[in-house]
Amino acid sequence: MSLEGKVTLITGGGKNLGASIATIFAAEGSHLALHYNSTSSKSSAESLAQQLSSQYPKTQIKIYQGDLTVASNVEKLFQSVLADFGGKLDIVINTVGQVLKKPLVEIDEAEYDQMFAVNSKSAFLVTQQAAKHVSEGGKIINTVTSLLAAYTPLYTSYQASKAPVEYLTKGLSKELMPKGISVNAVAPGPMDTPFFYGQESPEAVEFHKSNAIAGRLTSVDDIAPIFKFLCTDGAWINGQTLFANGGYTSR
Repeated sequence: MSLEGKVTLITGGGKNLGASIATIFAAEGSHLALHYNSTSSKSSAESLAQQLSSQYPKTQIKIYQGDLTVASNVEKLFQSVLADFGGKLDIVINTVGQVLKKPLVEIDEAEYDQMFAVNSKSAFLVTQQAAKHVSEGGKIINTVTSLLAAYTPLYTSYQASKAPVEYLTKGLSKELMPKGISVNAVAPGPMDTPFFYGQESPEAVEFHKSNAIAGRLTSVDDIAPIFKFLCTDGAWINGQTLFANGGYTSR
């Protein structure tokens, strides 16, 4: 499967992993619908869209804002993308997520609700709309975490709220087989992005590094090509969670 002329929606597509995926897909000729969540991310999304449009003038790129924990916002996003790209949507990549590092006994109800809304509910809503609108033979890819294979304290709400996404992915992959749509999840190790550092001490950062090959964190450039692979040469993969973390964890 070639990405040339395909329409790809990337949630969280304006920065970090999403931006790296967008850059690879644009280079392959895919049109891009890039979602960002809040006004704080708007400038990053706009800058990326301008950069890629300049580099790849034949590629159509549009950006969209929305809180994906609200069903009506997710439906509006998909309807807007379909309207802007002539009713065509071939690939949906979901990179939205939030991490919390905290002892379970200290997590309050609001934090619990927020983690499950961002990590679980939004993934459910996005994959639900994707299942309705992705064209036959298309691809849906969620992003989870390599901590799903970890035996560790302090990340309980993060692990627990990402775990359902793996089963949403697996079940939906079976449901969409008659349409030839594959559904997979990618589980990166701790990535060298602002998403990671907010809750980690310098000592914890070094510990995370020490658990992977070469003694470093995962890079977005380690992970983004896997999304391309699942949409091209790896198109036969379906219903799987791909752990990519340099040996940080293993099932």
